[in-house]
Amino acid sequence: MSFVSVHFLIFTAICVAGYFIIPKKWQWIWLLLFSYLYYMAAGVRFLFFILFSTVVTYIGGLWAEKGYRSVVPLALVLDFGMLAAVKYTNFMVGNINGLFGTNLREFSLILPLGISFYTFQSAGYLLDVLWKRCKAERNPFRFALFISFFPQILQGPIGRMSRLAPQLYAEHTFDIRRLERGMLRIAWGYFKKMVIADNAALYVNVIFDNFDTMPGYGILGVLMYSAQLYADFSGGIDIVIGISDMLGIGLDENFRQPFFAVSITDFWHRWHITLGTWMKDYVFYPISLSGWMGRFGKFCRRKMNKDVGRALPICLANILVFLVVGIWHGPAWHYIVYGLYNGAIIAASGLLAKPYRKAKKALHISDGSRGFRVFQILRTFMLVNISWYFDRSGSIRQALVMMRDSILKFRFSSSVVSSDSTWAGSSAAVFLCVIFGMAVVFFVSVQKERKKDVAGAILSKPLPVRFVLLLALVLCLVLLGNRPLSVGGFIYANF
Repeated sequence: MSFVSVHFLIFTAICVAGYFIIPKKWQWIWLLLFSYLYYMAAGVRFLFFILFSTVVTYIGGLWAEKGYRSVVPLALVLDFGMLAAVKYTNFMVGNINGLFGTNLREFSLILPLGISFYTFQSAGYLLDVLWKRCKAERNPFRFALFISFFPQILQGPIGRMSRLAPQLYAEHTFDIRRLERGMLRIAWGYFKKMVIADNAALYVNVIFDNFDTMPGYGILGVLMYSAQLYADFSGGIDIVIGISDMLGIGLDENFRQPFFAVSITDFWHRWHITLGTWMKDYVFYPISLSGWMGRFGKFCRRKMNKDVGRALPICLANILVFLVVGIWHGPAWHYIVYGLYNGAIIAASGLLAKPYRKAKKALHISDGSRGFRVFQILRTFMLVNISWYFDRSGSIRQALVMMRDSILKFRFSSSVVSSDSTWAGSSAAVFLCVIFGMAVVFFVSVQKERKKDVAGAILSKPLPVRFVLLLALVLCLVLLGNRPLSVGGFIYANF
């Protein structure tokens, strides 16, 4: 049941209405019921995977709290082993065949919806119990709700037991203001998805799927992909947070104006925030604080100058983190290169931090100057878009060819905004929809970057004004949306 469907809207409306009608002590049971109904709508066969992860993690948490620390690695191996089996088996088979010339048969595997997200959420819970950051949940059904909460299960945000669970189990009273704020957030998410992402996808699909016969359009393709990916992913998160807000449940924000970032590190502090914090807490810190990394750091400080010796272990930890990020994105080498690209830039930034500061001082460049900040934003935007070539392409070769042709064979002709069949239904109207949508997002993002509560400002207006603004947003979906509300899905729902 796609978020972009009438069925999902009806399903959500029934869930929210019933949630506040039934006795409050049953509210969490109601959410558990609807979460499993939602998951079963995608296919009853998927139930095995989420039940397996839930049972393994629940038992592992109980035993870890009792002091049986060795149970946690076993539970993690089982959780991640299931993820690896369904997501990476054929990738490994293909590489073995290519490396050794064998002819091993690939398997017909199904990829359960949201498996990456609930696996990461499960692993975070296990480690938090092990490190005594939270207590193990003793009620198996309450724990099942924490793993399966239906708005967030497909694309996050990745929740933490200490922040999410108390809200899921609490008794909530109907709040018209939260309902209105949630509806506004949902409409904003659909605006991003339908007006920007789905329209931009027309160009992205044509350019990337025909890169060998349409050389030179790579820059347009990657810029459109940047708009598509941001609007698609952040729009989906807006819908998730909006639904949860109507239920009285506050989820962690997953985006914070990422295209105003001044460095790749800053970008990852603003983009898919819960994945970044998960990687920091459960991968980066364990690696950087491990005994072997400590010994490596001492070796570096002995053999190299002081600054490099201190920075190198952190750089290595960052590269390993982004290797995991690349692997998480998908079973293909171009995703791994995507992750390593980001890790290498962050590592290089750490190694060159001191020379960079000296160069700025010599050139009398102030970090507080508006001009330098604009330069940093544009530089970061360019570096991020280079990474999108690897993220969207079907292979490393395709990414490199498109990058080369983007420079040597750059093209942007009037046919791009025509009804030419080459562009699969794209037209000047479609192109302008993307531009208009991104202009609106840019305006809202500027206000948020200035610490202004845009939603709060809208909701503080008189009722007629609020109604007109919400109606205008809905009309944009109807008039400018690329596709009807009965079809379509989100990119990260396939993760």
